Amino acid sequence: MGNSTNHTENRPPSFNLDSLSGRQREIITMVNEKGFATIDSLASLFNVTPQTIRRDINHLCDHKLLQRYHGGASRSSSVQNVDYTTRKNIMSEEKKRIAEMVAEKIPDHASLFINLGTTTEEVATSLAGHKNLQVITNNLNVAVSMSDNKDCQVIVAGGMVRKRDKGITGEATVEFVRQFKVDIGIIGASGIDEDGTLLDYDYHEVRVTREIIKNSRHIFLVTDHTKFTRNAMVRIADLSKIDAIFTDKTPPVAFRDLLKTKDVSLYVSENKEEYL
Repeated sequence: MGNSTNHTENRPPSFNLDSLSGRQREIITMVNEKGFATIDSLASLFNVTPQTIRRDINHLCDHKLLQRYHGGASRSSSVQNVDYTTRKNIMSEEKKRIAEMVAEKIPDHASLFINLGTTTEEVATSLAGHKNLQVITNNLNVAVSMSDNKDCQVIVAGGMVRKRDKGITGEATVEFVRQFKVDIGIIGASGIDEDGTLLDYDYHEVRVTREIIKNSRHIFLVTDHTKFTRNAMVRIADLSKIDAIFTDKTPPVAFRDLLKTKDVSLYVSENKEEYL
């Protein structure tokens, strides 16, 4: 394992991906797409010195956005997610645009599951103008956000509350979700493998997500483009269980082809395109 976790206690609490340089953002995208990149290849690509790239990689690894290896960097750890505060700020504007796109597809008078995740929380915010929604959630952040809408009824799942992100998980949560059958389940994922497997880090969280998938007539996956080919350890489900993916950038051709074979609709906020 790399030593990218050595400096996590020194992470600035207000860290935002927008504070990164354009080159650093491109490095993140490139490493996530390829899995690994060497310092020399990145220096050649960006026409800068290896020392400059090394500083970039050190900075990104300190924030757990990549994982440091000798001679280069790889995707972040498959067994440990980026902490909630950092995830909340990563791709914040992109997440808002994704959420707005999702909200346009959700009618009034609908019943919803809204799962854990910083992007699903943005969806909850974007639904502020909807009427007569019935919302079931295991995310206290979602519950607080949507309870401000007098036209929505919010039902909160029981279970253990995680201090780090106000998520609710556990056996009680799983049993609670099984009591319902809703119109739309809105979920996130920490990664999407090349074979179309949806991935996450927390087994207890994944169990709840699986029940949401089973008990929703339609499933919307909300995820920014950095999750494509990103590693995580726990399998959620195959893409074929999803009805539509909402993201900010058009995924690689291989993924688009995979979505077609699995009959999954794709919505991209970057260019307002819809791939059916």
